[in-house]
Amino acid sequence: QVQLLESGGGSVQSGGSLTLSCVFSKYTYCMGWFRQTAGKEREGVASYCNYDGPSYAEITKGRFTISKENAKKTLYLQMNSLEPEDSAVYYCAAVPSPCRSVGWSYTAWSWWGQGTQVTVSS
Repeated sequence: QVQLLESGGGSVQSGGSLTLSCVFSKYTYCMGWFRQTAGKEREGVASYCNYDGPSYAEITKGRFTISKENAKKTLYLQMNSLEPEDSAVYYCAAVPSPCRSVGWSYTAWSWWGQGTQVTVSS
């Protein structure tokens, strides 16, 4: 069992930046960020694999950076050039498998944080 706790969400204007943090209780193969808006399915944003490094979904358009600091047991998501379409609840997730084996199918991920709200106004 891995516990995940996100922080760093908030409100920002279009074009602004936010950094999300996720403190995790145990190391695991793959960690990532997903997001979800009301009425939509949870979608993958970025993942970080111990062996393969970072991977990004098309929706990030090169604006987001995922990183991991093992000494602090913390996963980060730096988000730049935010757009109103990025408004969502952002979730930290983890799975005891290589990231490439689960991809962006959220049902394949094992553990989830409680989520943090990001709101981008135009």
